[in-house]
Amino acid sequence: MGSGRSGSTILGIALGNCADFFYAGELDNWLTRSGVPVLGGTERTRFWNTVREDVDGAEELFGSESHRYLERSRAVFRVNGWLTRRRLRPRYRRVTEDLYRAIAETAGVSYVVDTAHFPLRARELQHLHGIDLYLIFLVREAHSVVASFSRDVNPRDVVRRQLRTFSTNADLWLTHLLSLIVFLRQRRDRRMFLRHEDLLADPQGVLRDILDRLGSSAALPDLSSLSTGLPLRANRLIKSDVVALQARTERPVRGSRVTTLLQLPWPAIFARLDPAVTALKAPGQAPTPEAR
Repeated sequence: MGSGRSGSTILGIALGNCADFFYAGELDNWLTRSGVPVLGGTERTRFWNTVREDVDGAEELFGSESHRYLERSRAVFRVNGWLTRRRLRPRYRRVTEDLYRAIAETAGVSYVVDTAHFPLRARELQHLHGIDLYLIFLVREAHSVVASFSRDVNPRDVVRRQLRTFSTNADLWLTHLLSLIVFLRQRRDRRMFLRHEDLLADPQGVLRDILDRLGSSAALPDLSSLSTGLPLRANRLIKSDVVALQARTERPVRGSRVTTLLQLPWPAIFARLDPAVTALKAPGQAPTPEAR
């Protein structure tokens, strides 16, 4: 749960390489894509076809309506959509619960890792009684998020870059606010706050802490050779069969004063959230290979 471009894909891949875990990718796309994965391949296609066959009644929800009215953060501004939400919600919750069960059974695991990051989706999951929900509120330094979303804008197009900066900051505010509300409503023993920078600084320590909080005794995976698995959808990392995660310090991004000013309250708020996933790296511990 949190903003896009915050490192959820590499975290999901790493957890998916642990015993009894399956990395499913961004499952908010399951309905919008009618259960069809974004990438092909015999094994991936067979897996998701089996999942789709095991979720009864999903076809009536295929499309973008549930995503638009129940999951996306901007749904809070669609005040005239309450009747639509009321109509969709019972079927949406039933299908979503059945989806998790089908994935777990098809993969033969106990833990399904879903890196859909919309807080309103997480709020809906809190009402499912057939799953044990654990939430990770994942946050990345705001300047890095804004820089990532602005990467496709020509540096010489000053007006467009300024507009992108303002729109990304607005999205961050909305996402953080909704995520905070959902996080605080989640049971304390089933929620975690994690900074992306802490994951990069000590991936082994962070992963061990997460596994311990989940009650999993799984051994840590080889971070120099992480299989990307069979996720439904995620960022471009999944186009590679194998990736790696290296302990490193993320270089500070030269950001704008606008972002500094607009995001001023959040560092103090995040500092008070608990429980926070902690880095456990021992002095002198050798680094592991880099995320690439």
